Amino acid sequence: MSQTRVYCIANLEIEDAELFRNYEKGFFGTLKEYNGEFMTMDDESIHLEGTSPIEGRVIMWSFPSEEEMNNWFSSTSYQELAENYRRPATELKNLTVIKAMPTR
Repeated sequence: MSQTRVYCIANLEIEDAELFRNYEKGFFGTLKEYNGEFMTMDDESIHLEGTSPIEGRVIMWSFPSEEEMNNWFSSTSYQELAENYRRPATELKNLTVIKAMPTR
């Protein structure tokens, strides 16, 4: 598995803000546990071009490696958090992982 840094990008619509706050409270702890780093979020992204503007919240975070990201995503702590709070509180448009460019 790659030791290249990976970036996670989520796009979601928050349908229950109070329930989603419970997800946010636990999210940062799960990231820290797996060496993840929160980068940014935006509720008002700017669409410059193309046919599919992003609607809702965009969130970006990273991990030092794909292995650490997979360990985080499949962990009981994250999956319970997602099951109890994120999934019922949001409509997830997508969750995408991209790899950093290789060192030259």
